[in-house]
Amino acid sequence: MNVRAVYICKQSFLYVMLVLYNQEVSALKTFTVNFHQEDNAKATTVHKLSEEDFNKATEKGTRHLFDLDTNVGFFVFFDAEDAEGNDQYLMLQYEGDHEEPTACYGFDLKLYYQFLALYLNDLEFQGETDEEEEEYGPIHHLAHLLYHIVEDGKSIEV
Repeated sequence: MNVRAVYICKQSFLYVMLVLYNQEVSALKTFTVNFHQEDNAKATTVHKLSEEDFNKATEKGTRHLFDLDTNVGFFVFFDAEDAEGNDQYLMLQYEGDHEEPTACYGFDLKLYYQFLALYLNDLEFQGETDEEEEEYGPIHHLAHLLYHIVEDGKSIEV
């Protein structure tokens, strides 16, 4: 066995151990969302959290950032801090008149920042257009990206 083969075996073993550890510790599920080419967004990893995962991720508190009402649901964006002091970037999805969220998603900081930028850009964009004209703006793009996340996340059970 050469050095490269040993390295690959060690990597595989560590990966398997990490996967087994994650399965035992958490019901959190990770999936990849592939956007359309015209969406101008790269494929991204999204985490779908169980109620237990949510409670752990928000143990030290939350901070509401913004919310968005769309045709695919009502979304609440917030950040949180877990027991170890790690920052979490989360989104709750509500459907219809349900008082309880139907899903909770977690994102990396870079994607979360893009969501926030689209939201803030829309505030500026609204001031530049007539309210009677409904152009495809940043908020519509954000809603479209959320649609992809929700659709891909529906098949993920937590």
